[in-house]
Amino acid sequence: MKSGEYVAATAEELAANTAADKVAGGVSQKALFRRRGEIRFDGDTLTLSGWAGGQDLHLRGADVTSVRREFTDLYGRFVGGLLDKGKPLILETGAGEIYLLIDRKEFMETTDNKSWEKELAAWSGRQ
Repeated sequence: MKSGEYVAATAEELAANTAADKVAGGVSQKALFRRRGEIRFDGDTLTLSGWAGGQDLHLRGADVTSVRREFTDLYGRFVGGLLDKGKPLILETGAGEIYLLIDRKEFMETTDNKSWEKELAAWSGRQ
């Protein structure tokens, strides 16, 4: 079992952020990533606790069509930090893209996304 703390947003939520949200995101990513909770991976299911209305989101490998870690137009280097470790982990699912920052250290602007990317890509068959 692998677990950690996440902050997340869907691509649609990131696209809907206002200029004020983006400025606030320069101080704290929590202004942009309003979903948060515990992320757990047991080898079969990826669970994001408290995803929507207090309900957990459960994903199986077949639910994930793409796993990548990169800066995009929705979340770029300026907001995410210049370091490779600040890149968001992006899961493409049947319901759209989910941007994750796992075990993000606010001051250092680093995450554990790189280790999660490798494991989740192998799990979903998207290496």
